[in-house]
Amino acid sequence: MMPRTPPPPATLRSRAEPPGEDGHRTVEDRPADAERPGRDPGRPVYVISVAAELVEVHPRTLRIYEGEGLICPARTRTNIRLYSENDIRRVLWIRHLTQNLGVNLAGVRVLFELEERLGMRILEQLYSERSIEKTTPGEEPDVTSSSR
Repeated sequence: MMPRTPPPPATLRSRAEPPGEDGHRTVEDRPADAERPGRDPGRPVYVISVAAELVEVHPRTLRIYEGEGLICPARTRTNIRLYSENDIRRVLWIRHLTQNLGVNLAGVRVLFELEERLGMRILEQLYSERSIEKTTPGEEPDVTSSSR
């Protein structure tokens, strides 16, 4: 049986629940209305092996991202990591930033923190602006604004 594929990483959404005292969200802390399957993108449903397969990374990569503070999967009472659709989208953004744009994990953390502080989705805006620049016919991309 093939696992269900997540929707494309159209948006990054912040988590509805704050992490617990140990820094992890728990499945038991979820609101009662979030129990509808397939309705809540914040609902943790994927174990690490399935989540890793969905985003085409090794499970160790997900553990590294968690150790770096880039993702925070929920935990069951038996300490099993569970990933939500939002976590999957966040990993896809991390992969895009690191593999396509050359940002290291520290830079990714700074970008995510900046988004949270500003309360804006700046990564989506930058991504859409960059897409528009690439599709504008007859114009060369502005390389002077790049800070590499």
